[in-house]
Amino acid sequence: MTRLETEIGRGKLVIETGEMARQSDGAVVARYGDTVVLATVVAEKRVKEGLDFFPLTIDYQEKAYAAGKIPGGFFKREGKPSEKEVLTSRLIDRPIRPLFPKGFFSETQGIASLLSFGEENISDVLGIIGMSSALMLSDIPFNGPVGAVKIGSKEGQLIVNPTLAEAEGLDLNITVAGTEEFIVMVEGGANEISESLLLEAIDTAHAEIRKICRFQHELREKAGKPKREVVPPAKDEEFKQKIKDLVLGQMSECLVIPDKLKRQTALDQIRAEAIEKLNDPENDRSREISDLFFDIEKELVRAMIINENKRADGRRPDEIRPIYGKAGFLPRAHGSALFVRGETQALCVATLGTSEDEQKIDALEGESYKTFMLHYNFPPFSVGEVKFLRGPGRREIGHGALAERAIRPMIPPKETFPYTIRIVSDILESNGSSSMATVCASTLALMDGGIPIKAPVAGIAMGLVIEGEKIVILTDILGLEDHLGDMDFKVTGTDKGITAFQMDVKKAGINRDIMAQALERARAGRLHILGKMSEVLSAPRENLAPHAPRIYTMQIKPDKIREVIGTGGKVIRGIVEETGVKIDIDDSGLVNIASADEASAMKAKEIILGIVAEAELGKVYKGKVVRITDFGAFVEILPGVDGLVHISQIAHKRIAKVTDVLQVGDEVDVKVIEIDKQGRVRLSRKELLKQDE
Repeated sequence: MTRLETEIGRGKLVIETGEMARQSDGAVVARYGDTVVLATVVAEKRVKEGLDFFPLTIDYQEKAYAAGKIPGGFFKREGKPSEKEVLTSRLIDRPIRPLFPKGFFSETQGIASLLSFGEENISDVLGIIGMSSALMLSDIPFNGPVGAVKIGSKEGQLIVNPTLAEAEGLDLNITVAGTEEFIVMVEGGANEISESLLLEAIDTAHAEIRKICRFQHELREKAGKPKREVVPPAKDEEFKQKIKDLVLGQMSECLVIPDKLKRQTALDQIRAEAIEKLNDPENDRSREISDLFFDIEKELVRAMIINENKRADGRRPDEIRPIYGKAGFLPRAHGSALFVRGETQALCVATLGTSEDEQKIDALEGESYKTFMLHYNFPPFSVGEVKFLRGPGRREIGHGALAERAIRPMIPPKETFPYTIRIVSDILESNGSSSMATVCASTLALMDGGIPIKAPVAGIAMGLVIEGEKIVILTDILGLEDHLGDMDFKVTGTDKGITAFQMDVKKAGINRDIMAQALERARAGRLHILGKMSEVLSAPRENLAPHAPRIYTMQIKPDKIREVIGTGGKVIRGIVEETGVKIDIDDSGLVNIASADEASAMKAKEIILGIVAEAELGKVYKGKVVRITDFGAFVEILPGVDGLVHISQIAHKRIAKVTDVLQVGDEVDVKVIEIDKQGRVRLSRKELLKQDE
């Protein structure tokens, strides 16, 4: 077994290999404190017939035993991946995928398994480091290594790999991955931070990443296998030139068609004609023609951007597509908005619920509840395709999580706005950056619903094209530019600062200066979009939507909770059945009454007040005689509260027996004349009677 360790941040990173999972092509155990991840990689030795792409699968899985737990549910075993596992799988995949050499088509699978979960809260970062280390040790060709760290910021102080306890209340929380030379991925959220603080955090991360990469080189020197030879597929340059001569003129004209579907239809037709003219039926080269056609398209698009500062839809590099939106057009929805930017449309609907609608999260960190959820859907018609409708995939979950992270800092706290909020984003049309359109439409939907968010949030996607020394940064990228460009760089925020950030680099060479320029351009673009959004709605509406539930709050003493609930919940169920409201009581005695009808809510409130009310000294009550003794009568003045009217307090004149004046069931006006230390109540009838009576 080979074991290496190094100091990263405030902890010790340990990598071990040679003991576990020895039949995989590469396997390591990565440790940081009490957190342990096993990372394995295996690649098929033979390439499947006709495969012309790299089939890579990266999975992250959490074992319940890692936190000393037994899974819930009937089967008591791990089931389908949780949202966190899906997001972590994406997080590991993104910095790893671009670093495999061209021409490597063997089916490859990487699995990161969490074996022990500690307070370090670093299993996703260990997944990236472990996967890179396993690839470095294996015979699988890989242009790594990759390192990763988390960076947090609190009160301006940067923290490397913040713990689970430190993660609460951070102003910035990002995961950064990179090689020794360049940053290749950034993912995270913030609370309206500046661009300069984000850059400082990335610089701090890169210093640690370089140490991790050097560490992996040392590991490979001690325990690595010889790499498989990869021969990049040879391209027939003469044949490519023949295709280029045939299609160049028509393709150049098609690439500047602004409409996405018309442009693609025209390109498909040119490709079909090229295949018909150049393909030999006896020696089928249709796939090769399609591949070379795509290469020519990519070269032309990039050359047009680099040399002419011209984009496929005719915009300048820093120009944002036309924007419009509308809100409040769905009559039964609590909040609705449509945001359109060019050929991207997001329909977002906000729905308000009560505490019963909170999402329960049963994670290794412990049980928690979410009161704000954002769900993103990408139906096939949005890009003119026909596909089966399935459950949300990795893309949908990832885009939804990014938009949710962007808006979450602006959601009012539960103490001041005791609602559960769900936003659904349905992408109706897509041509680039639908997740950022979701952020904008969601903000408008929240404001349309009268939800008092702290500030509007907008998002924008930036792109990049690098050819030699020439660099062009693109604002508000198209789907084509995302596909053919070198960077996808998404930034969301308010007019004060950044709330979420995501960057993926497809080509080495993205340095700090380029990132600083892109961030500044993104800030300008974000402010422009916020201005357009303010033309639709500049602030939350004053009132909630007519069909949204109203939540009325009241405070009762904690020792009165059991009286409101009743034995087996009998009392509270009776109130709900009588009034039709929803009632939630927490351990502090805070009562939330939810109803779309104010009269019903007020009735429920009165009933609860009646249950929890306590006798007040000097106050007059109309009570009911419930018991008679020789020395007086007991009168119920409030539900569950009775007091004694002593025989001497029944009338001004002397009476022989209580029953001469009062009978069980009589209603009588009484006054509270004493409440002793034990809470016993003494009442008087005679103080309310005139002397002659």
